[in-house]
Amino acid sequence: MSDIAHKNLLEEFLQDPEHSTISHFEVAKALKFLANTQTELFEEYLEKIPNEFLGDIALELPEKYLKKVITNLEDDDLKEIVEELDSDDATDLLQDICEIDKQKAETILSSLDEDDQEDIKKLRKYDENQAGAHMQTELFEANIEQSVTQAIANLKKLKEEDELDNVHQVYITGTFNKLMFSIPLEELILFDFQKTFKEQIQTRKDDFKPIFVRDTDDIDEVAQLFKEYDLSVMAVVNEQNELIGRITSDDIYDILEESATEQIYNLAGVDDEAEEEEDIVEAGKKRGLWLFVNLITAILASIVIQMFDSTISSYVALAVLMPIVASMGGNAGTQTLTVTVRKLALGDIELSQAKETIKKEVLLSLGNGLVFALVIGVIAYLWFGDSKLGFVISASMVINLFFAGFFGAFIPLVLKRLNIDPAVGSTVILTTVTDVVGFFSFLGLAKIFLVK
Repeated sequence: MSDIAHKNLLEEFLQDPEHSTISHFEVAKALKFLANTQTELFEEYLEKIPNEFLGDIALELPEKYLKKVITNLEDDDLKEIVEELDSDDATDLLQDICEIDKQKAETILSSLDEDDQEDIKKLRKYDENQAGAHMQTELFEANIEQSVTQAIANLKKLKEEDELDNVHQVYITGTFNKLMFSIPLEELILFDFQKTFKEQIQTRKDDFKPIFVRDTDDIDEVAQLFKEYDLSVMAVVNEQNELIGRITSDDIYDILEESATEQIYNLAGVDDEAEEEEDIVEAGKKRGLWLFVNLITAILASIVIQMFDSTISSYVALAVLMPIVASMGGNAGTQTLTVTVRKLALGDIELSQAKETIKKEVLLSLGNGLVFALVIGVIAYLWFGDSKLGFVISASMVINLFFAGFFGAFIPLVLKRLNIDPAVGSTVILTTVTDVVGFFSFLGLAKIFLVK
């Protein structure tokens, strides 16, 4: 899209932001484009967008653009934006403000009403990987002794005061606010509005059994539950089983997207946070670290080749075919590594299944190794007219693909066991293994069978 197209989109949104069909993500995307090309226009549109919508739009922006939004707004505007957000998003935005200007963040927090302050302070206490850090405290709940009419009246009040949105169900609580049941709205409308929840749930307790997580549960496990049960929202309780909040699917989608992005960057030896920054020097340093590690491993492979320099000199065809073995091993290992890392991230593989996973990947690699060993053996024979050379490269292919399959699964499983992100460094380690094994097996067999 051109500058004009982005400006037209923003103008269309501003005509009626409340009822516009243009999503906040599309608006954020247009602002991001203008921030790169026309800074003054970017700042102009920031002033035009009403504060009640600007918070949700700003949170859709990458971190470096979000910083521009924060630095271009007055404290009063930021306070109004925070007040319009749900508690979880308000906490995130305040954290972003704090990273830029701690004093400004504290000033905004202290200017909020006591209830909002309490909610934000409570959410701030959780670690980033805990469910409580991603929950919002706004929800639709009712006491089991209440009538449905009373609950609906409470919901109506919350909606009129714009205190609650994305309502999917009513959470039924008992003594001391302990979570008892969860009733979807499509079921609620079938209830007798004059009777209490207690009167109507007695014979259907199993139908409304709640799915919930504890506030200290790992957020990755929570995401897995959303996937398994196809949930749009989930209740959050504390150690006493008291209802304290809910996690919605949009937050889970953000977590999954961030996790996938981080894994892709890590597999490539790139730091995701550094790549989001404008500082080229910082990004270059992060990339350079892994490139240096890769250089060391490449030297190891070169040392292996040097060990057989006399073998290569006496049989030049080895130099022609040598890259094929290493390349096939590297590709086979990368396939195994990618599948294993992704399945670990999705929870499809447990550490208790490590042996089965390694066995499966080794068998797959061996199968492919035998097939392509036959293919490259025939090609080498036809190319150089030497059956022994065909045998050597075939045997080396099988050996290297065996180790590629084994270590492609073994490395991420070991890192996971050590509580290290399996994506970090796996590629560099695996490349070293396949290069060293490939060169050593090929040149070692050549020295035995080809060089007299």
